[in-house]
Amino acid sequence: MNIRPDTDGSGLFYVMGPSGSGKDSLLRALRERLKPADPVVIAHRYITRAADANEASVALTADEFTRRVDLGCLAMHWQSHGLHYGIGVEIEQWLAQGLKVIVNGSREYLPDAAARYPKLCAVHVRVKPEVLAVRLRNRGRETEIAIAKRLERATQPFDVPAGCRLVEIDNSGALQDSADAFASLVAG
Repeated sequence: MNIRPDTDGSGLFYVMGPSGSGKDSLLRALRERLKPADPVVIAHRYITRAADANEASVALTADEFTRRVDLGCLAMHWQSHGLHYGIGVEIEQWLAQGLKVIVNGSREYLPDAAARYPKLCAVHVRVKPEVLAVRLRNRGRETEIAIAKRLERATQPFDVPAGCRLVEIDNSGALQDSADAFASLVAG
């Protein structure tokens, strides 16, 4: 993989965690705190499902997603739960400009992301299982069987590459507390 020195991932925050852990809420809380001059950009994701008002995403058909992968428009892309997710190559320009870039990633894709951006900071958003169960049910996207699978998957370990900086944020309690911790991390 060809990596330009100015896009090695310095300044890249790769946020991941189980579905329902509150990643989108955390990103929204950070976005609301940003001042016009803050050198921070929260990247949107490309997803092969309808866009959700709670997340920064762009809906694409599966064919359009594949076309963009083939054209080199996506810096990162993965599949999860039958959907395709991607982050656009525009993040490399933002990193090259010295901006801090935050992306909503996937735990399974972390090794690939760290291979492409070796200096990224992985941010794992975790939540207590009982809190996660309530959030998944309230979201209303999945059946009880799908929720049970997500709860089981949430407790599974994931591969953290050697040398990858990993920061854990517990988002089981008040969003304000998690947002404060995340904002401090990004500002640091």
